[in-house]
Amino acid sequence: MSIQIEIQQVVDEAKFRPFHWSVLLWCLIIIIFDGYDLVIYGVVLPLLMQEWGLTTVQAGLLASSALFGMMFGAMCFGTLSDKLGRKKTIIMCVTIFSGFTFLGAFAENPTQFAVLRFLAGLGIGGVMPNVVALMTEYAPKRIRSTLVAVMFSGYAIGGMSSALLGAWLVGDYGWKIMFYIAGIPCLFLPILCKYLPESLMFLTQKNNNIEVAKIVTKIAPERKITAQTQFTLPEVNAVDQAPLKALFQQGRSTSTFMFWLAFFMCLLMVYALGSWLPKLMLQAGYSLGASMMFLFALNIGGMLGAIGGGVLADRFHIKKVLTTLFVVGALALILLGFNSPQIVLYSLIAIAGAATIGSQILLYTFVAQFYPASVRSTGMGWASGIGRIGAIVGPVLTGALLTFELPHQMNFLAIAIPGVIAACAIFMVNLRVSVDAKSTAASLDQFKLDSQT
Repeated sequence: MSIQIEIQQVVDEAKFRPFHWSVLLWCLIIIIFDGYDLVIYGVVLPLLMQEWGLTTVQAGLLASSALFGMMFGAMCFGTLSDKLGRKKTIIMCVTIFSGFTFLGAFAENPTQFAVLRFLAGLGIGGVMPNVVALMTEYAPKRIRSTLVAVMFSGYAIGGMSSALLGAWLVGDYGWKIMFYIAGIPCLFLPILCKYLPESLMFLTQKNNNIEVAKIVTKIAPERKITAQTQFTLPEVNAVDQAPLKALFQQGRSTSTFMFWLAFFMCLLMVYALGSWLPKLMLQAGYSLGASMMFLFALNIGGMLGAIGGGVLADRFHIKKVLTTLFVVGALALILLGFNSPQIVLYSLIAIAGAATIGSQILLYTFVAQFYPASVRSTGMGWASGIGRIGAIVGPVLTGALLTFELPHQMNFLAIAIPGVIAACAIFMVNLRVSVDAKSTAASLDQFKLDSQT
């Protein structure tokens, strides 16, 4: 007798087991190095400007070279993952971003550096939506937002590591040491190939019952699996065959555009601060070491905001949490433009980090929960890719603002405005067309049907 097991239900109801720890650990490590590779430019920026005689606008354009790569990487690898699989795509992206960031140490001029940063950006942008999709597809529903936020907090850990290592090493060894360290992930690729699991949803779609059965046994050992067991996906995950087109079907058009707008504004703030915060603080009269510590505080806030926001999102709804974070972050950025005691200054920077880096992480979580599994990486990849346009605009716009030598308050006010726009965009996302809402409705309908029979 054939027994059907719905994969999404198994994942949703599973207890947190060692297998989940393994997925969380590997995704966390990947994101830590991804965050390190991205923040590295903000750390070495003052030295590069001095060594190569760059203007602020030129430095902003150089920062955007990696962001252009991230835009194309997020779109291409996000869509590719829904066809090729999460695991293969992640390994490809790790190889690209680690290898080309390492090669950045050997750049002899800004042009070579920009090309290598663009190529590294392809991997940096491509890996983010895929590790979020993988973690989302394995996380039990009751703690899904928390687990994804904890995993993605590795981005902030990587940023903090970059800032701390920069403060300790760059003065003695020069900026190239930061890029040598970035090559470490290439050494772990064989281990990653062996232990990182493929997406359970993807394996089910490809009818790979043997691998699905092995993973289901690890996630839910209480399930009885035989040779006749059939694994299925929820109906809402099976209807969309054209990934990009599906983002605008079933009433999702407005919400898709709102996600794109929110990503654009959020990433504009993230990269404006990540690339220029040390320089802004140097202009305000702080030392290079102190400026690096402000970058550290920004990433601390990002990590706390992501984890705290994830916990709150599992108790309330992620839409409310995100809207609130964006509004509070905009206020903190405005207040940063005024003279404050150092403890207040660090607190405001941490809040700004929670509302920018933390919100970016929660945005990925929100998008992952909004779209069906069959188009999840596509949805995140395109939202992230469109957001990279904001990431490109952020450093260039901030660099241009600095050339006008505006008052300190005006620079931070300009970075705060996108936070208000992002809050409005998230507020307009229609939850009634999300995959979670449909899954809940389907469960209720099935419950009513079972009751009647």
